[in-house]
Amino acid sequence: QVQLVESGGGLVQPGGSLRLSCVASGRTFNGYVMGWFRQAPGKEREFVAAMRWSGVITYYADSVKGRFTISRDNAKNTVYLQMNSLKPEDTAVYYCAATRAVAVSTLVDAYDYWGQGTQVTVSS
Repeated sequence: QVQLVESGGGLVQPGGSLRLSCVASGRTFNGYVMGWFRQAPGKEREFVAAMRWSGVITYYADSVKGRFTISRDNAKNTVYLQMNSLKPEDTAVYYCAATRAVAVSTLVDAYDYWGQGTQVTVSS
C-alpha cells in the first residue's frame, strides 16, 4: 500500500521560504515520477514540479521556475519542495503525488497516488 505523507506547510510572509516534505512508503520508488501539485480555493489542482526518483529529470511550472526546487533523499524515502521568494498567489493546499509512468507528466490524471495535502498561506 503506497502512502504519501506531506508536511512543512504553514503561514509565511511574502518573500519568505518554506520547505515541504513528502515521505513515501509502501514500495521502492526507483523508476517512479514524483510530483507536487497545488490547489487554491475555487481553482483546479495545478502542476508545480516533478522529478524522476533518479533525479536526472526535473520539470517546473513557469510560475515557480527559479523560485522552487524539487529534490529527494533516497535514504529517507522523502521528496522535498523548497519554496523561496513566496508570493501571495502561491497560497494553496500542496499535494505530493506519485506515478509509475515513464515520462514526467504535468497532468493530474497521470498520477496514481496522492498525499492528503498541506496548507501553505503567504500573507503579511
